[in-house]
Amino acid sequence: MTTLGDPRRVRGHNTTTTATFCIASQTAGPRPAAIADEGLLRATGDGKIEVLTNEAEGVEFRLTDGVDITVEGMIYVTDASSKHNLHEGIQGLMEGRPYGRFMSYDPSTKHTEVLVRDLYYPNGVAVSPDQQFVVFCETIMRRCKRYYVQGEKKGYVDIFIDNLPGIPDNIRYDGEGQYWIALAWGTTFSFDLAQRYPFIRKVMAIMEKYTGKPHFQKYSGVLAVDLEGQPHAHYYDPALSLITGGTKIGDHLYCGSLLEPYIIRLNLTQHPAVSNVVMRS
Repeated sequence: MTTLGDPRRVRGHNTTTTATFCIASQTAGPRPAAIADEGLLRATGDGKIEVLTNEAEGVEFRLTDGVDITVEGMIYVTDASSKHNLHEGIQGLMEGRPYGRFMSYDPSTKHTEVLVRDLYYPNGVAVSPDQQFVVFCETIMRRCKRYYVQGEKKGYVDIFIDNLPGIPDNIRYDGEGQYWIALAWGTTFSFDLAQRYPFIRKVMAIMEKYTGKPHFQKYSGVLAVDLEGQPHAHYYDPALSLITGGTKIGDHLYCGSLLEPYIIRLNLTQHPAVSNVVMRS
């Protein structure tokens, strides 16, 4: 999957104290960003950072994860867990409890509304091109859900794509009819066991505290799906781990990772999509 260039130094204009997990894509003005331990933030024109929201219904965000914005300015954001913070992320995944929420933030009223609660580690967010619904990833469940924000189904949530070949992180729409879903790691025998048996998850969480990342974190990559959630291409590498986002620009796919100190670039004309994507249950 990887076409790697030389690492480059990137100049940062604004600094936060923790990880920036997602920056909204569908806006020409100041873009809201999901900052893991701080909430939903936005850089102002004078270079300062403004906190838009960091709590809902009296419960503070612990792991602000995904964000996107509609053409009318409504912001949609996920808080992966109301219990675990960024540094406890693996423990949260291994615990496998529904501590997450999907929310909206209205900049005109400064009101944060919980739209879907009791989610299993909700992650990336992408507004549909017709502005009718919002897709968000539910990491632990290996699926993406769809929340309708317009039309007859407004307020209804359903499954956009299920049984992903890995655990999803961010999701991005490319403007050409496809969503690109980053898969932090692929499905493996050991991870399948961990999903089925709480005792194994508990042991893995304890091991992670002392030995680093779990050994099943491999086969990371990106899955391309159409507007109906049908898979079209799956790019992955057994050696890759914790790919968190895939963005298509022109003929290239750019991927970032929580671990690697570089951006991965894949030439899609040299590696065209294949139709035999295997989805596992």
